[in-house]
Amino acid sequence: MKLLVATDGSKNALRAVKRAIELIEQSTAKANSLTLISVHDDAGIRHAKAFVGSSAVSDYLRELSDKELKPAMKVLDAAGIKHDMAIVIGNVSREIISFADKGKYDMIVLGSKGRSAVADFLIGSVAQRVLAHAKQPVLLVK
Repeated sequence: MKLLVATDGSKNALRAVKRAIELIEQSTAKANSLTLISVHDDAGIRHAKAFVGSSAVSDYLRELSDKELKPAMKVLDAAGIKHDMAIVIGNVSREIISFADKGKYDMIVLGSKGRSAVADFLIGSVAQRVLAHAKQPVLLVK
């Protein structure tokens, strides 16, 4: 089983990592793999590139991703689950879906933020967009 687990450092994302560990442990497949992906949309800070430079913005987003990945890596290491990591910049839902397609992942696992139905309807959510557009099964963990 080849799992892609999207994480943003939230409690729900960490629960998704723990659920992915359970799936790997229950799997009868001889070869299992788990990849953590952290995606940051730089759209909100693109204007900052003009003032601080592209490399400073990229460095900031990479540091943020590293910080968000640490709790998930700690849980995976404690469980003895080997894993890879990917840090991507771009539209979050599109990048998760694209990465899953290119990597031929069997399933995408991600945490659901748990916003209200009204908020999700008005502004949408990454989880909803991934669920609607991914070719693979998507497991949402609350």
